[in-house]
Amino acid sequence: MKKVYFACSIRGGRDDAELYGQLIEIIKRHAHILTEIFADPTLTYKGMNKPEREIWQTDLDWVREADAIIAEVTTPSLGVGYEIAKAEEWGKPVLALYRPSPERKPSAMILGSPNIHCVQYTSPSNAAKIIEDFLA
Repeated sequence: MKKVYFACSIRGGRDDAELYGQLIEIIKRHAHILTEIFADPTLTYKGMNKPEREIWQTDLDWVREADAIIAEVTTPSLGVGYEIAKAEEWGKPVLALYRPSPERKPSAMILGSPNIHCVQYTSPSNAAKIIEDFLA
């Protein structure tokens, strides 16, 4: 079974925590999730209660261990951008999911990369097929 690093905004905002949980449940049908903690509704914008260096090391270890990265990039996050860049550097396949919004658009550095599969979605059920195809 493939290992997936699910990336999402934490310190950038937890408004979509419920959605992240739904996406993780979809991914779990097809792969092992290394970052299920990111869907924890008790996780706040402060993130895990660990020193920053430990979080950095843990997250990079997970990215390195993953067979693929699925990132929800609707809410901008420097950390998610960093994780995507490392995954790209290490040759990992990356799926960046985002919901259409008139106020926001993902970074051109994400949308413009030939190594990142960027796809708009409108609901978790819409994302399910995208995720399934990506992991196939």
